[in-house]
Amino acid sequence: MRVGRENRYAGPHSRFFSASGALMFRLLAFHHGRRLDREFLLAQGSWYVLGRSEGCTIQTDWDERISRRHAEFEVDSHGIRIQSLSGASNPVFSAGAEIRDAVLSSGQSFVIGETRFELQQVTQTDSPGISAEGSIQQLAIDRQQLQRVRYDDATRRIEVLTSLPSVIRESGIERDLHVRLASLLLAGIQNADGAAIVGLSDQQKARVFHQEQRFDAGQLMQPSARLIANAMEQQKTILHIWDHAEHGTQYTQVAGFGWAFCTPFSDLAGERGLYITGRSLVDAKDSGELRLHADIKFTEFIADVITALQRQRRMERQQSGLRQFFSPPVLEALGRDLDTSLLEPRECEVTVLFCDLRGFSHRAEEEANNLTGLLERVSLALEVMTSQILRYGGVTGDFQGDAALGFWGWPIASAESPLNACRAALAIREEFARAQADPGHPLKDFETSIGIAHGRAVAGKIGTREQVKVTVFGPVVNLASRLESMTRELHVSVLIDESLDRLIRLKMSPSEGRVRRLLQVMPYGMDRPLFVSELVPAEDRMGILTNQHLADFEQGLSAFIGGRWADAWKFLHRMPAEDRAQDYLSMLITQHDRKAPADWDGIVRMKKKSG
Repeated sequence: MRVGRENRYAGPHSRFFSASGALMFRLLAFHHGRRLDREFLLAQGSWYVLGRSEGCTIQTDWDERISRRHAEFEVDSHGIRIQSLSGASNPVFSAGAEIRDAVLSSGQSFVIGETRFELQQVTQTDSPGISAEGSIQQLAIDRQQLQRVRYDDATRRIEVLTSLPSVIRESGIERDLHVRLASLLLAGIQNADGAAIVGLSDQQKARVFHQEQRFDAGQLMQPSARLIANAMEQQKTILHIWDHAEHGTQYTQVAGFGWAFCTPFSDLAGERGLYITGRSLVDAKDSGELRLHADIKFTEFIADVITALQRQRRMERQQSGLRQFFSPPVLEALGRDLDTSLLEPRECEVTVLFCDLRGFSHRAEEEANNLTGLLERVSLALEVMTSQILRYGGVTGDFQGDAALGFWGWPIASAESPLNACRAALAIREEFARAQADPGHPLKDFETSIGIAHGRAVAGKIGTREQVKVTVFGPVVNLASRLESMTRELHVSVLIDESLDRLIRLKMSPSEGRVRRLLQVMPYGMDRPLFVSELVPAEDRMGILTNQHLADFEQGLSAFIGGRWADAWKFLHRMPAEDRAQDYLSMLITQHDRKAPADWDGIVRMKKKSG
């Protein structure tokens, strides 16, 4: 054992092990029932001293009830022989009995003070590539220790760091990034002779995504699966040092290397590690060890930069994907870290808007020779719809050919959600009206129909981490679609359900929008009647339809429902000629010679599905 060199690396958070001989045991430490971040490998034919003293090969500075030199260990073919030293202040217990000289085998444990030690035999599978003649040391590097380390060759390292962001941005594919990173690591770490980007397979074997070596050793290095696994598990740099100069051994490496460390980082594709290895530090003494600490500090800084930039790239991709679904206020609520837990599907109160282009199928047949031009115009129409949905804080849930679905109330509930859905509908209506008034506008011959309904539904995201789609499920979605279809028969642009009618009358200013009740109807395929209302722009934006007109219409509707069809006829015919909403009721009244049927109950039953 080379105690002097081990002590220079050991620290309050370090783990080290030494191995010599074919039979080895792993010694695990548990303090107050919690497993410590330390383990020791005991090799056949070697002696070990356990205690709190810095000179002990198994240093236990965490437990004051363990003496400075408390016990000795020897590994032989029968197991671990443990002897309590004469100066030990507390006894050693195993299986509830005090022991002074005993042999323990794999699976057994012993207790000193407040610490329990457990023995586990190490198999070749546990530690692949460990030679029977090697001396290996494993250290978990604590960042607080590295803060005091000063960089050597700072100019070269700064050059590497300044090029790192562009390397990450300009790497189109993952392999590109790995190739450039390995080259950068070798450029910035003169002490390194090999660099690799590594990970673990499902079978916990080492995966090498790319590696570079500074010299030709005749074969590629073989990174240690155990080293990588420990670094990934603890999420900190793990260092291995072995004495190949004395014994000529390999520690899952090619000959010529004497140390390796692995620093974990997060890549877009998952957890990865920066694996750095080099030749022996035996001749370097203290200066070589200090350079190695500086190299670890430098590598950890690179790992932090990679993780931060990759995280930013992931966020930008997510933000770009989510921008087509969510309004800026919703994205802001999700936060810079994109708290996607808010996007998980859940049942909630939502307001659903379904917007479609009228007569699209007929127009597609007419423009069969110019489908590309038609597609561009339809895309422009959908952009008008979605931009207003997002403007008023909605979520664009789906596209169905020439139709768009938007909804409010998820992922963030708001008392304004139903009103904002209506505001979006009025804005869409106004945009298309403005286009129709412009002979040169590409949307001049497009008309929209909108249905809005409010109720409970399940809303949430589906998809993967890189690409997410949001949608809403429930009867309220079907109702919004039905209302949109009914706009054609009732000759209006926007239909809403009864709950929205009440809400608008109560909370929306007439300067924003108005409503008029149109009909009590039983839609085809449904078993419950409902009142449907038209959402109408403010009077100053639709002067042909005054507030008095709306009042007259609703009086006519009241008379119609009550069976006084002659009175209803008079009120309905007070509407301006440009208003088509009275056409449907007028037609029904005319068909029955202005007299309600004997079995009239005030409900109009649709004979077929609208559309």
